[in-house]
Amino acid sequence: MTDFVVLTGFLGSGKTTLLRDYLTGPEAADTAVIVNEAGEIGLDGVILREGGGDSQIAMLSNGCICCTAGSDLAFTIDRLLSVERSGATGPLRRIVLETSGLSKPGPVLRQLASLAAHRLRVSVLATFDATRGAETASFEEAAAQWAAAHRIVITKTDAVSPDALARAKEEAAALNPLSEIVALAERDRAVAAAFAPLVGSAPMPASIEIAKPSVHPRIAVRLARPNGVLAYDDLADWLDNLAGALGERLLRLKGLVRVKESERPVLVQSVGTLFSQPRPFGEPGAAPPLFLVIIVRDLQPMELETVEPAGLFAFSAGTERTALPKTLPRVSVARN
Repeated sequence: MTDFVVLTGFLGSGKTTLLRDYLTGPEAADTAVIVNEAGEIGLDGVILREGGGDSQIAMLSNGCICCTAGSDLAFTIDRLLSVERSGATGPLRRIVLETSGLSKPGPVLRQLASLAAHRLRVSVLATFDATRGAETASFEEAAAQWAAAHRIVITKTDAVSPDALARAKEEAAALNPLSEIVALAERDRAVAAAFAPLVGSAPMPASIEIAKPSVHPRIAVRLARPNGVLAYDDLADWLDNLAGALGERLLRLKGLVRVKESERPVLVQSVGTLFSQPRPFGEPGAAPPLFLVIIVRDLQPMELETVEPAGLFAFSAGTERTALPKTLPRVSVARN
């Protein structure tokens, strides 16, 4: 199975430097890289194949493949998975898509829905500039990038003090408590940890803390606890109405609920308004904590409470900590 990493981050946050550092190491073998702008990585190689679209594929000196994304991302990925690689010992182990600094991950992930046959294992990696902290969260794009991330890596750690690095880690975790945070001062270790595979399931902390609404004036993280066992149709209607009411302001949703039609809890998750099909999670008879974590930009008072059917959930209003299951699987393209 090929890992597909969406590398995102706001303008100037250091994602290109992070990717360049990763590509210089031996662990980057059998990696393909898709970039939005030709030359951003500093391609050094020969063009393997052209034509059949506006993408170009090049072999880097360490055996990696790099290309410029064409107008059809799915077609570009198909070409990468089928291109012959001289001296390769097997299929690509990973594809890294470096988005532009103003891209939102949701629309990118939506384009991958047609690639279910490739069984891509998809994750989102976002950069967080330690020198600027959460100040760029006022930009919709930056907020969407952090909220969508399975993993957030703190960059420019050499330019800040240990105390500032610790604050950056706390800020990133407050913006997306669902994400794994990489905050390491040692550059080599940080790069390795940033691109380490999320094998099987995305690691989760033992507990999750929902921060006070004042952590950032435009990003709200709310914990929604179901008021009992829900009917599946009621849950589906609530999710549809939530997406319709919030639109692009809905940045991330993930958690477990119980429905009458299933013996096991149901895993519910979205990036933006792109929802995965709810599916059973865990073993029959298990009793994991039941909740949804909802990350929203510019949330209005009582806005979640008025989503119909009303009364399905009770919502947190401040700092709260709750235990989590050890792992919650992330979205696989094959399941969309």
